[in-house]
Amino acid sequence: MPSIQVMNVSKAYGQKRLFEDVAVNFSEGRRYGLTGPNGAGKSTFMKILAGELEPDQGSISRPKKTSVLSQDQFAFEELRVLDVVISGNKGLWAAMQEKERLLALPELSDADGVRLGDLETVIAEEDGYSADADASELLSGLGVPVADHEKQMREVPGGYKLRVLLAQALFGKPEALLLDEPTNNLDLDSIRWLERFLCAYQGVLVTISHDRHFLNEICTHIADIDYEAIITYTGGYDDMVEAKAGVRSRIESENAEKGKKIAQLQDFVARFHAGTRASQVQSRKKQLEKLQLSDLKRSNIERPFIKFEQKRASGKQTLTIDGLTKEWPGVKVCQDFRALVTKGEKVAIIGRNGVGKTTLCKMLMGELAPDAGKIEWGHEASVGYLAQDHREGIPPNTIIWQWLHGFDPKAGNEEIRGLLGKMLFKGDEGLKNTNSLSGGEAVRLIFSKLMLTKDNVLVLDEPTNHLDLESIVALGDALQKYEGTAFVVTHDRDLISTFATRLFAFTGDGLVDFTGDYDEFLAKHGGDAPARAARR
Repeated sequence: MPSIQVMNVSKAYGQKRLFEDVAVNFSEGRRYGLTGPNGAGKSTFMKILAGELEPDQGSISRPKKTSVLSQDQFAFEELRVLDVVISGNKGLWAAMQEKERLLALPELSDADGVRLGDLETVIAEEDGYSADADASELLSGLGVPVADHEKQMREVPGGYKLRVLLAQALFGKPEALLLDEPTNNLDLDSIRWLERFLCAYQGVLVTISHDRHFLNEICTHIADIDYEAIITYTGGYDDMVEAKAGVRSRIESENAEKGKKIAQLQDFVARFHAGTRASQVQSRKKQLEKLQLSDLKRSNIERPFIKFEQKRASGKQTLTIDGLTKEWPGVKVCQDFRALVTKGEKVAIIGRNGVGKTTLCKMLMGELAPDAGKIEWGHEASVGYLAQDHREGIPPNTIIWQWLHGFDPKAGNEEIRGLLGKMLFKGDEGLKNTNSLSGGEAVRLIFSKLMLTKDNVLVLDEPTNHLDLESIVALGDALQKYEGTAFVVTHDRDLISTFATRLFAFTGDGLVDFTGDYDEFLAKHGGDAPARAARR
């Protein structure tokens, strides 16, 4: 039975130990989510599973047909898009390439003829004669336009290249699938298609994702990296969180009871060790030797504390959009769109990639002019912004503490340090140069700035990019409790369900203003969210 076996694997970088002596088996027919906070070693472990990185010790056994989601979108620039996908089946691709080489020869020897026959057998066994059609079906499911299928990879926009690489990983019925962040750059429709595909997949799947809803839908098990170990739980992400909390709570409770018992025994031994009850003292000493507190290693999971406040409230009519029209070549962003948003409403901006969500945000911020119509902010509206390119608002070569302090010179050092600490910038990390920030750190720094400026309107374009699951949950809680007005572009369905009271949705009928939550929107507009994955 094809499976991935991890035998006593350890990995460290310098003094930082990621995991030690890990032994775990990923079994056929099961779908595993690999979870853990940023920096826990998820991508490192995935590279070890794929054979792209050697562990410090231990070994990996994997099926011959193991498919890995490539992260290099520029590796296939001269290939036809369909061929990039087909090359995911290495045996089939090699046979097809060799067949082309032989057929291009001016003459075929008898040995060449025999070899051609062998290649035809391989191609037939690997469904090579339907390869173009199968690859096209995968690409269409992932939202890559049919018009792009025959193009060379270099002609395809960056967002679609990543989808082509995902189709490449899915192609050819692999026995094992290793997918690192497969929902990146996918819109909601494509994510739902991928969920259906993976729920029907029969091999062994290991995936990393920061999309909690995705993990809950597809996973039969969660392999969680924490306490320098990898522990496997049955069920989806929420099941793992509940089970993990339960185990820790039980151990803490048992340790508390053991602690009381140990204290009582120690007290008895101390009181009577020199008296006439020597046998009872020896008995108590033996009990003490057996009573050991269970080891509770410190978890490396940390959740930022996000709290958006407002210095003063905006007027009741926070935003008026009247007759808004905007077009790009080949894309009609909106036509005569009208909306009145009142104080405290939470608007999720949703739709396929490339339809104009970021364009709408830039028009809200006054960075882009509409072709027609107008956008008017109401009385006292103060707008805080997180751009899709999160580094856009962060100056280069600047100390993050100094940059933050510039937004409120009256704020004391302790206040700024406390704010950074809430965003997981501990100790001297407040002296970091902005050039050295990771993607997740850049987002958390912008959140720090918004917590300091206390605007009464937030416009957040893809705020979950680069955030781990704990940070996304914290963001959802903060948006839900925020008393101001929010406009948030996101593909994260759990986040949408947590905070949104209204949707600006890009649909086949244009930009739609929908009052209600996401489930109500799906029911009205034909969303076909897949059934929750069967648990094994």
